[in-house]
Amino acid sequence: MPHRNAFIALSAFATVASLLWAPSLLAQNAPAGATWSRDPASHCEFVSPISLTVGPTYWTGACAGNKASGLGMLRRRDGNQAGPAFYGEMQNGVPVIGVIDNEGYRVGRFSNGDIGGSAELEPQDRLDAFRAAAKAARAVGAVYAKEGNAASSRHYEEIAQQLDMQIE
Repeated sequence: MPHRNAFIALSAFATVASLLWAPSLLAQNAPAGATWSRDPASHCEFVSPISLTVGPTYWTGACAGNKASGLGMLRRRDGNQAGPAFYGEMQNGVPVIGVIDNEGYRVGRFSNGDIGGSAELEPQDRLDAFRAAAKAARAVGAVYAKEGNAASSRHYEEIAQQLDMQIE
């Protein structure tokens, strides 16, 4: 039976090792040559879509391992002036899917450094992007609600409703 015990130990080791390495295999990678930005307040790092334009950009959402993660918002700001925003999903600091709101919507998955950069947008990707963006706006509203900022919470709920209307 010594071979059976060795097999069981090796199987257990392989299982544990695969669980430890699996997240890194699934992680979103930044495109080659991507420029990393850092939220001036939280110091959370992210890759900003090109359409968000250059300037101070803030992340509202989770920051796992010092990288923007999950649903949230990237917002450009110039002083007290709010600029364009990305609502959507981030993974390991890199946008996955969502909507950029900049005097109109830019919609889709992140590719070639931007949201919706492909020439042909699949209808399902459009739906998925608006759904992710609406969920992200609600998540941002929940952050403000938790901080006791009812006005901002309502504002992002209204944005979520506007994004939901794009699905219909």
